[in-house]
Amino acid sequence: MGIRFLLLQNRAGKTRLAKYYIPMDDADKRKLEYEVHRLVVSRDPKHTNFAEFRTYKIVYRRYAGLFFTMCIDVSDNELMCLEAIHLFVEILDHYFQNVCELDLVFNFHKVYLILDEFICAGEIQETAKKVILERLAELEKIIT
Repeated sequence: MGIRFLLLQNRAGKTRLAKYYIPMDDADKRKLEYEVHRLVVSRDPKHTNFAEFRTYKIVYRRYAGLFFTMCIDVSDNELMCLEAIHLFVEILDHYFQNVCELDLVFNFHKVYLILDEFICAGEIQETAKKVILERLAELEKIIT
Protein backbone atom coordinates (compact mmCIF):
# COMPACT_ATOMS: atom_id res chain seq x y z
CA MET A 1 0.00 0.00 0.00
CA GLY A 2 1.53 3.29 -1.05
CA ILE A 3 0.29 6.25 0.95
CA ARG A 4 1.18 9.47 -0.85
CA PHE A 5 0.20 11.86 1.93
CA LEU A 6 -1.94 12.21 5.00
CA LEU A 7 -3.79 15.42 5.90
CA LEU A 8 -5.80 16.53 8.91
CA GLN A 9 -7.89 19.58 8.06
CA ASN A 10 -10.68 21.36 9.84
CA ARG A 11 -13.94 22.40 8.18
CA ALA A 12 -12.55 25.87 7.46
CA GLY A 13 -9.71 24.38 5.43
CA LYS A 14 -6.92 24.97 7.94
CA THR A 15 -4.42 22.12 7.74
CA ARG A 16 -3.63 20.86 11.22
CA LEU A 17 -1.27 18.07 10.20
CA ALA A 18 0.35 17.22 6.88
CA LYS A 19 2.68 14.31 6.27
CA TYR A 20 3.97 13.78 2.74
CA TYR A 21 5.61 10.55 1.67
CA ILE A 22 6.49 11.83 -1.79
CA PRO A 23 8.72 14.81 -2.58
CA MET A 24 6.85 18.07 -3.33
CA ASP A 25 7.71 21.71 -3.11
CA ASP A 26 5.82 23.99 -0.74
CA ALA A 27 3.72 25.72 -3.40
CA ASP A 28 2.46 22.37 -4.72
CA LYS A 29 1.67 21.24 -1.18
CA ARG A 30 -0.48 24.32 -0.49
CA LYS A 31 -2.30 23.93 -3.79
CA LEU A 32 -2.87 20.23 -3.13
CA GLU A 33 -4.18 20.89 0.39
CA TYR A 34 -6.62 23.46 -1.02
CA GLU A 35 -7.85 21.09 -3.74
CA VAL A 36 -8.26 18.17 -1.33
CA HIS A 37 -10.19 20.33 1.12
CA ARG A 38 -12.52 21.55 -1.62
CA LEU A 39 -13.08 17.95 -2.73
CA VAL A 40 -13.94 16.44 0.66
CA VAL A 41 -15.95 19.34 2.07
CA SER A 42 -18.18 19.63 -0.97
CA ARG A 43 -19.08 15.92 -1.08
CA ASP A 44 -22.52 14.82 0.08
CA PRO A 45 -22.32 12.80 3.33
CA LYS A 46 -24.41 10.12 1.60
CA HIS A 47 -21.58 9.43 -0.84
CA THR A 48 -18.72 7.05 -0.12
CA ASN A 49 -15.57 8.24 1.61
CA PHE A 50 -13.50 7.56 -1.52
CA ALA A 51 -12.92 9.96 -4.38
CA GLU A 52 -10.69 10.08 -7.42
CA PHE A 53 -8.05 12.77 -7.21
CA ARG A 54 -5.71 13.38 -10.13
CA THR A 55 -4.23 9.92 -10.78
CA TYR A 56 -4.77 8.71 -7.20
CA LYS A 57 -7.56 8.00 -4.76
CA ILE A 58 -8.53 10.06 -1.76
CA VAL A 59 -9.86 8.20 1.26
CA TYR A 60 -11.22 10.43 4.00
CA ARG A 61 -13.25 10.32 7.15
CA ARG A 62 -14.74 13.13 9.19
CA TYR A 63 -14.47 13.08 12.96
CA ALA A 64 -16.22 16.01 14.66
CA GLY A 65 -14.79 19.08 12.88
CA LEU A 66 -11.73 17.39 11.37
CA PHE A 67 -11.22 15.62 8.06
CA PHE A 68 -8.61 12.84 8.10
CA THR A 69 -7.53 12.32 4.50
CA MET A 70 -5.18 9.81 2.89
CA CYS A 71 -4.07 9.79 -0.71
CA ILE A 72 -3.33 6.31 -2.03
CA ASP A 73 -2.61 4.55 -5.31
CA VAL A 74 -5.63 3.62 -7.43
CA SER A 75 -4.99 -0.09 -6.93
CA ASP A 76 -4.81 0.12 -3.11
CA ASN A 77 -7.57 -1.05 -0.79
CA GLU A 78 -9.82 1.81 0.33
CA LEU A 79 -11.34 -0.09 3.24
CA MET A 80 -7.92 -0.78 4.69
CA CYS A 81 -7.20 2.95 4.57
CA LEU A 82 -10.48 3.76 6.28
CA GLU A 83 -9.56 1.30 9.03
CA ALA A 84 -6.09 2.84 9.27
CA ILE A 85 -7.63 6.30 9.68
CA HIS A 86 -9.97 4.96 12.35
CA LEU A 87 -7.09 3.28 14.19
CA PHE A 88 -5.09 6.52 14.08
CA VAL A 89 -8.04 8.39 15.60
CA GLU A 90 -8.47 5.73 18.29
CA ILE A 91 -4.78 5.96 19.20
CA LEU A 92 -4.94 9.76 19.32
CA ASP A 93 -8.09 9.56 21.44
CA HIS A 94 -6.48 7.16 23.90
CA TYR A 95 -3.18 9.04 24.06
CA PHE A 96 -4.76 12.48 24.63
CA GLN A 97 -7.79 11.21 26.62
CA ASN A 98 -10.57 12.40 24.33
CA VAL A 99 -8.61 14.23 21.65
CA CYS A 100 -9.71 17.59 20.26
CA GLU A 101 -8.37 19.90 17.58
CA LEU A 102 -6.43 21.97 20.12
CA ASP A 103 -4.54 18.85 21.25
CA LEU A 104 -3.35 18.44 17.69
CA VAL A 105 -2.34 22.08 17.39
CA PHE A 106 -0.45 22.40 20.67
CA ASN A 107 1.07 18.90 20.67
CA PHE A 108 1.83 18.53 16.98
CA HIS A 109 5.24 16.98 17.73
CA LYS A 110 3.52 14.17 19.66
CA VAL A 111 1.01 13.65 16.85
CA TYR A 112 3.88 13.26 14.37
CA LEU A 113 5.54 10.82 16.76
CA ILE A 114 2.35 8.74 16.93
CA LEU A 115 2.05 8.83 13.16
CA ASP A 116 5.65 7.72 12.73
CA GLU A 117 5.05 4.75 15.06
CA PHE A 118 2.11 3.79 12.88
CA ILE A 119 3.17 4.63 9.30
CA CYS A 120 6.71 4.62 7.97
CA ALA A 121 7.67 5.77 4.46
CA GLY A 122 4.08 5.58 3.26
CA GLU A 123 3.55 2.00 4.45
CA ILE A 124 1.50 0.92 7.43
CA GLN A 125 3.96 -0.68 9.85
CA GLU A 126 1.85 -1.64 12.84
CA THR A 127 -1.87 -2.27 13.17
CA ALA A 128 -2.06 -3.42 16.80
CA LYS A 129 -3.33 -0.55 18.92
CA LYS A 130 -1.94 -2.12 22.09
CA VAL A 131 1.58 -2.42 20.64
CA ILE A 132 1.60 1.18 19.40
CA LEU A 133 0.36 2.49 22.76
CA GLU A 134 3.02 0.45 24.60
CA ARG A 135 5.74 1.92 22.36
CA LEU A 136 4.41 5.42 22.99
CA ALA A 137 4.42 4.79 26.75
CA GLU A 138 8.06 3.67 26.53
CA LEU A 139 8.97 6.78 24.54
CA GLU A 140 7.14 8.94 27.07
CA LYS A 141 9.28 7.43 29.85
CA ILE A 142 12.44 8.28 27.93
CA ILE A 143 11.36 11.85 27.22
CA THR A 144 10.39 12.65 30.82
